[in-house]
Amino acid sequence: MKSPIEMLSASKARHQNTHSPRFEELAVVLPEHLTQPSLKQMTQRIQQTMLGESLTDNGYTGEIGRVQAILEHLVTTPIADAAVLVLITNEVQPKVLLTRRAAHLSSHAGEVSFAGGKHDEGDGNNVVTALREACEETALPPSKAQIVGQLPPQTSKKGLAVRPIVALVEPPVTYVPELGEIARIFWGDFEQLITQPTCDYVLPYSMGGRSISIKTPCWRVDGEVVWGLTGRILANLLEVGFDREIDWYYDPVDA
Repeated sequence: MKSPIEMLSASKARHQNTHSPRFEELAVVLPEHLTQPSLKQMTQRIQQTMLGESLTDNGYTGEIGRVQAILEHLVTTPIADAAVLVLITNEVQPKVLLTRRAAHLSSHAGEVSFAGGKHDEGDGNNVVTALREACEETALPPSKAQIVGQLPPQTSKKGLAVRPIVALVEPPVTYVPELGEIARIFWGDFEQLITQPTCDYVLPYSMGGRSISIKTPCWRVDGEVVWGLTGRILANLLEVGFDREIDWYYDPVDA
């Protein structure tokens, strides 16, 4: 079976990162190397949405040309305040990696999130930020990630621009939570999430010095609630990859 990873060794110097030699090269997966139907469709649509007509306009041809175009796009995208890794297993029944953040953290404590975090000066681009943070938080070897592409940035409740990077991983991989940041690593059934209806999540919210209750869409996955920034990223992934539009709202709840 042909490997789904396309490596551009000639681009090594161009995309080299001074932060760590583990990130010297980025591996890109192309849809024609995938056999799982949902992953194949998602990859094709994300890459087409990213590049549009630039593939033909810039003269990129063949697999190596397309990989180069994807890498060029990723490494020249403006650097966001933070990046997260939307990691999905490349198998017959794909799963998406999720984490629950430690309760003592000052930001998003106890909330479900994708692995990721703030940009470091040595990262060089958003992909490296996502891979570095995922490695630190879950022990994912960066070389195992097969990059699909990126989604539009989302804004966190603290006003940070967060860039989602989508990648596949071939199981098995051993994941270990960094307990200073991550309380739990768990998995969502990806194909189930594609069609699973959202439900309302009601939570307290402070506004104008008074506390009210608001409701917002969520998914319930393995006993956890996926909402907020993570929910919006997942909703956008489903829209780009599968034409599923989810109305995302934060509505007050009547007393």
